[in-house]
Amino acid sequence: MAKKNIKYFAGIDIGSTATKAILLDAEKIVEKILLPTGWSSVEVAKEVHHKLEEEGYALEETYVIATGYGRVAVDFADRTITEISCHARGGYELMGENGTMIDIGGQDTKIITVASGKAINFLMNDKCSAGTGKFLEIMANRLGVSLTDLFALAEKGEILPISAMCTVFAESEVISHIGNGEKRENIAAGIVDSVISRVAGQAERHGIAGQKLFLTGGLCDSPFIVESLSKALKTEVKTDSMGRFAGALGAALIGRGKYGKVAKN
Repeated sequence: MAKKNIKYFAGIDIGSTATKAILLDAEKIVEKILLPTGWSSVEVAKEVHHKLEEEGYALEETYVIATGYGRVAVDFADRTITEISCHARGGYELMGENGTMIDIGGQDTKIITVASGKAINFLMNDKCSAGTGKFLEIMANRLGVSLTDLFALAEKGEILPISAMCTVFAESEVISHIGNGEKRENIAAGIVDSVISRVAGQAERHGIAGQKLFLTGGLCDSPFIVESLSKALKTEVKTDSMGRFAGALGAALIGRGKYGKVAKN
């Protein structure tokens, strides 16, 4: 049965590393949630539900769209939509114009060309590629630092090349560098450069000539990553403080835009 008296529109994006939720009313964002996904998409979906109700947003008054890696785990969603569509809609809202989004996620990197809020072309990396946020987390742990500290070290270091395309083999290269007594900042610079180089190569294969570029995903909070990617692509890459919420925002916006049609069915 269709819900009645809808007041809110929720977009829940369960990624492999982080879960993001955006709640809209008829005019604006009224709530945002960021949680580690942890071991279970089902459990984190329940946590999002609990947090929304704790803040006074009743599920009966909320139209929910789920997206992302764990979208099927959101058993209270009214609809599920692919992350490409949701990222395109949310990214367009944040960019305010047509362009190409570069979304560096935990397990994959997506390059999405967006026009009027819709994906007109996209390219997703190979799942075995080392060019993801999870790779950076693994390597930061290997060096005994946080992601923020990894970027700070990399900014001061000289690049030690890391050539392996697979995370396992790339980690072996890092271990060899550590064993050889290389400086930690130089290893960090090599780690970050390996990701930036792979993402830039993927973007160039997709085709970005003449496009406005916009970074989303968890790494958009790092000025160093944004600057490094801009240098690698020889084009300014812009971002937004809400960039990591692009998928959730897009899902909520799609829900708000489509609800009237859905409610009549």
